[in-house]
Amino acid sequence: MDLLADILPANRDPKTVNSHEAQNSDNCTLASGYSTSTIGHSRQSSLSELPTVISCFESVSDRLKIALPTVDHKYQEPTKYSNKIKAPAPAKTKTESETELAEKNQLNGHKVAPGEFEQENHFYPRVLNAQIHPLVASFFDLGNERIIARYVHLRPMVDQNKLRELLSYRPKFFSWAGSDLFNVTTSTGQHQMIVVETNSCPSGQKSMPPLQDSDEFGGYRVVMRSAFRDLLEDTECEGDLAVVYDKNAMEASGYAAVLAEDSGEHVWLVEFDDTDADPPVRWRDRVMQIRDTGGKWHCIRACFRYLTQRPWNRIPIHTRTRVLNPVVACLAGGRNKMMAARAYEMFNLELREHNLSVRAPLTVYNVVRSEIPMRIADMGGHAVIKDPYSNAGQGVWTITCAKDLDSFMRLDHHRYDKFIVQSLVGNSSWSSTTQDGCFYHVGTIPNKNSSIFVSDIRMMVAAASDGFRPVSTYARRARSPLIGRLEDDPEATSWGMLGTNLSVKNPDGSWSTESQRLVLMDRKDFNQLGIGIDDLIDGYIQTVLSVIAIDKMCQRLVSNDKFDSDLFRTLNPDEALIGEITL
Repeated sequence: MDLLADILPANRDPKTVNSHEAQNSDNCTLASGYSTSTIGHSRQSSLSELPTVISCFESVSDRLKIALPTVDHKYQEPTKYSNKIKAPAPAKTKTESETELAEKNQLNGHKVAPGEFEQENHFYPRVLNAQIHPLVASFFDLGNERIIARYVHLRPMVDQNKLRELLSYRPKFFSWAGSDLFNVTTSTGQHQMIVVETNSCPSGQKSMPPLQDSDEFGGYRVVMRSAFRDLLEDTECEGDLAVVYDKNAMEASGYAAVLAEDSGEHVWLVEFDDTDADPPVRWRDRVMQIRDTGGKWHCIRACFRYLTQRPWNRIPIHTRTRVLNPVVACLAGGRNKMMAARAYEMFNLELREHNLSVRAPLTVYNVVRSEIPMRIADMGGHAVIKDPYSNAGQGVWTITCAKDLDSFMRLDHHRYDKFIVQSLVGNSSWSSTTQDGCFYHVGTIPNKNSSIFVSDIRMMVAAASDGFRPVSTYARRARSPLIGRLEDDPEATSWGMLGTNLSVKNPDGSWSTESQRLVLMDRKDFNQLGIGIDDLIDGYIQTVLSVIAIDKMCQRLVSNDKFDSDLFRTLNPDEALIGEITL
């Protein structure tokens, strides 16, 4: 120790040097008594001593016969403001087995805890900075009684008591829905909302500005505290709560977070795709079970379902786990345009004496492929062909000329045996002609180029023991502006002018969204639509009527907790579909 004291600089503690503390840490101690962090920020005078100290150690090693590693005496000045001695070691590359495990874990359920809801995760950025339009806010503040009073005032032939009964209706199967509506008119100026289709797993929460600044959860909480809360009152088995989805993770996770917040429980969130080879959801004794990342299965007593692609091939019709919405709601019209048309027809017969009806395009159902040209000719050569069971803008073909029809007839990849053919709502000179006349789009307010775009409106509703209420609404516009005559622009396509759906299915099967065509109900966007509060009221009434029509069809198909397969086969004789249904 005396020898070390003789040759070390006076300001160095021999204990620090003699300890041989070369530590493998972020602040490791060097043999000189400097730390890495000290070197990075030391004065130049201190740095200049480093070679001298190293030479001292070499002298000591000669006298004490200690072998030291070779050291480069040339010191390089560290980068200014840096406290790093060397670059960090590269991250460890995952092995193939680790990658497979990570991918497998993504397919399993994970828990969402109370307090995890963050607005930026469940709303579009545009929505977070948007202010609701006062007219839209007024509509949501009306309540059903004032809506009834206004609707009947403008339509004095409508039975007010019947309308009140319908808005107070408590669905048995179909409690949460959204309808896509067209704002149309006729050549005589008859202006109204018509139902294009009704969805049993509607999107819309992420696109709705908050009605109040303090409203953190938006429509997510409205659905959970109405339709889903009623569902929890009558559970048949023990277990956890869950949200299962196959697209739109932004909204599915929002529902899970709000459900966790309101229930005070952890909620399972799991992706359940149509093509899963090893799905994370299974059924045992008609009880849903979800697999966690450790491979353990957990029973579910109630489930919020956001499955949009053929849900009937994964969810049984009869379950002990309570499901919102049950899959029969999809088969009866919520994901089946064929049965929806039947449901509207049947319900309209019931409503006729009350001067109410579900207004929808003329629909010819159970059409085989060879029959399609004849049906289109009956509508004046303009029509829409639809795969009855697709959604998100898939399986829709707008026919406005012989070329469009020839392109469709050459397709050979249809999954199902039957189609529906609907009257086409286009511009005044190229819409379908039916016995009810010719409807065409009102469209948006002309922009600075005097262009008018087709738009549709999504109206989401929920029902509980006290009846229906509006939840959220937004609009979408088409890619291309309407033209007066099709021959004016040979390059224009009918789908470009008429297709409004924002969802795009990618080649790999994933989904993306063209949110630039989203029209918010805020101060900036709403005025583009050219609609007023009476149009919103009309759209709400039409949505409620369409939902009740489908719920009544559900009740026809399910009697004494048994699905009437014979009746379904009679109404919807499509063997390809029937073969997919999980009973």
